[in-house]
Amino acid sequence: MCAVSPRGTAASSAPSRLELADIVRAHGDGYRRTHRLATVQHVALRAIERCRTAVLGGHRETCDRCGAVRITYNSCRNRHCPKCQSLTKERWLVARRAELLPIPYFHVVFTLPHDLNALAQGNPRVVYTLLFRAAADTLLAFGRDARHLGGTIGVTAILHTWGQTLTQHLHLHCLVTGGALTPDRAQWIAGRSSFLFPVRALSPVFRAKYLAGLQRAFDTGQLAFAGGTADLADRRAFTGLLGRLRAVDWVVYAKRPFAGPEQVLNYLGRYTHRVALSNDRLVDHHDGRVGFHWKDYADHDRRKVMTLDVDEFLRRFLLHVIPRGFMRIRHFGLLANRTRRGTVARCRALLSQSPPEEVRPESVGVLMQRLTGVDLARCPVCGEGRMHLTAIVVRVAPVTDTS
Repeated sequence: MCAVSPRGTAASSAPSRLELADIVRAHGDGYRRTHRLATVQHVALRAIERCRTAVLGGHRETCDRCGAVRITYNSCRNRHCPKCQSLTKERWLVARRAELLPIPYFHVVFTLPHDLNALAQGNPRVVYTLLFRAAADTLLAFGRDARHLGGTIGVTAILHTWGQTLTQHLHLHCLVTGGALTPDRAQWIAGRSSFLFPVRALSPVFRAKYLAGLQRAFDTGQLAFAGGTADLADRRAFTGLLGRLRAVDWVVYAKRPFAGPEQVLNYLGRYTHRVALSNDRLVDHHDGRVGFHWKDYADHDRRKVMTLDVDEFLRRFLLHVIPRGFMRIRHFGLLANRTRRGTVARCRALLSQSPPEEVRPESVGVLMQRLTGVDLARCPVCGEGRMHLTAIVVRVAPVTDTS
């Protein structure tokens, strides 16, 4: 986006902080020529490098008082772009706010063993879908068990595939209702405020459900094997992998319950539309190397800087580009998409909670003013005039690298 200046001229933008797009523009073409990428990875790189540039076109606005001009280029809207998630996240949060119940909520995390990383690279849709199913089925089964709640709970599950250093760390963050609806929908069963389900009991059930699903995927030919996983196409080798996975403990842990609805929303805001690496974590980029901040959980959460060769940096980032159309956020039980509205209304009635006020969709300008306090329509030069659309900026064809 170009900066604004008075008297109808467009000024150049001041130098900005390092962004992922800068790195992709400098090295994306070279990386694509020397590495084999999936179509979705190609699409993600192209979108990031073109985001908010003349290649995507945009519009020109002019102040009705001082004549200042502002040119704004369009966003790529790719879900892997660090610059394109804020508004999507905020609109999603508005919808979730209307579904919150006056009950405790719990945060449970299900993690896949790293021995599945290579298989996931070649079969992301299958491996990730099984993670959702196994985790949700485990939680719902415990919720239906009369020893725990004896009814249907609600689960919102969010897929993350990365760790702090951009390596593969396949895990699911689950937001779980601290209570359940009885099968006849006549009563709300309140859970304990400080304890949901025994984590030690969740882990083996999750493992068994996941491995059973993985075996079915193998038996029905849903898995592809190539490169480092080629040997697993042999049934005996695949059975050996399942045996090794069955012999280790799988990590399931529960965090402290949330203090209230606002804390739940803060959590959702941090986790739902996060990408593998945000621009504010980037430190420097020079001599073919990229430095970025990471948090070392093993060292008292200290913030450190990791520096990688640019090829390794891009390789790690692209590990977390998910398949086209794959839903990273899913809802189960009380919150299942097909029945959510009626079920949540029933729970709200049983909990004597008033229906939420109807919220009208906010425009980009209204949403940005609410979030940042900045009125996008006010002229940033004179501070008194209003910016009005005066022209559409057509797309500019990208420069093709012929080297």
